[in-house]
Amino acid sequence: MSNASPPRHLLRDLSLSAVAAGFVTVLVGFASSAVIVFQAAQSLGASPAEISSWMWALGLGMGLTCIGLSLRYRMPVVTAWSTPGAAMLISSAAGLPLSDAIGAFLISAGLITAAGFSGLFEKTISRIPVSLASGMLAGVLLRFGLDAFVAMKTQLGMALTMFVVYLLARRLLPRYAVILTLLVGIAFAAGLGQLKTDGLSWELAKPIFIFPSFSLPALFGIALPLFVVTMASQNVPGVAVIRASGYAIPISPAVGWTGVANLLLAPFGAFALNLAAITAAICMGREAHEDPDRRYVAAIAAGVFYVLVGIFGATVAALFAAFPKELIMAIAGIALLGTIGNSLSAALREESHREPALITFLVTASGLTIAGIGSAFWGLIAGVVTLLIWRRG
Repeated sequence: MSNASPPRHLLRDLSLSAVAAGFVTVLVGFASSAVIVFQAAQSLGASPAEISSWMWALGLGMGLTCIGLSLRYRMPVVTAWSTPGAAMLISSAAGLPLSDAIGAFLISAGLITAAGFSGLFEKTISRIPVSLASGMLAGVLLRFGLDAFVAMKTQLGMALTMFVVYLLARRLLPRYAVILTLLVGIAFAAGLGQLKTDGLSWELAKPIFIFPSFSLPALFGIALPLFVVTMASQNVPGVAVIRASGYAIPISPAVGWTGVANLLLAPFGAFALNLAAITAAICMGREAHEDPDRRYVAAIAAGVFYVLVGIFGATVAALFAAFPKELIMAIAGIALLGTIGNSLSAALREESHREPALITFLVTASGLTIAGIGSAFWGLIAGVVTLLIWRRG
């Protein structure tokens, strides 16, 4: 890559397709799991103002880490909140005071920071073959690819039109295929009167500092499970996406800096930040840009949109909620088609790894959850065990 100064380099590499990929990344990430974060905050007794502060902290944390890390490495680094972590909070944090939960967030963030900067996490994850990582990535993304066609059950006209537009644009204007598909989907939804814009109003989010307290129930009920779930169900797939996409991003500092951002913003409601998997695949795919060296701009664009999500909080939540769910399902699946295909190809390329990679893919795609840890982790475990048996045999 060029050693030009960051502003000139960034302006030269800027493209509409990358900005569109960044927007789709935030749209998919926010629309698919924001409701879980709201529910997690409510389960801890957070007020509407405190929930708005959570969104401010999470949006700012994701945005600044996306921008900072992508500029630092000139590669697309996308971060996210821990959706499994939020789901865990709903079921396991009830009855604990919010201040204890904030203390637990700080402990979990400290553990993530230590696991990142110490290199322990990277040493562990580096032993996983690319074929298994690719199989896991394909399994994680399979549901989104299927959803593009599931959307046709209830919105045949809109979803089918978007798919046809994508196919034509991939043939004629490949760089702008996703943005054109998204615009057609929005226009179609608007024409059918399906854009719910009634609740839109401009409102800035206000950060609220919650002084942390610490307790053994919060340590064992929130902090340690949150750390394990975030590392196993979020950072492991995040690394798999990075490696399957062919990027040599330094994993240890990337994970470490997500932990630092988490530490700084935890008192405002940032419960867990990590490397993204599904949304990262959108920024790392060919739809972001044909040149892999210029796809980091998509992650920076996603970071800018995440910061806006944080600043405007409830307003942006209402904006994303205005899109019909079928539109989001269709655009997410379409944007990930190329990544799913490349992942399957990489997973099955080496004959000696083919069956372990296939098992990784199937277990991951099954949605299996054990002890609160998602199928991506168990898919890798199943693939590694199969590979060890194969080698011993």
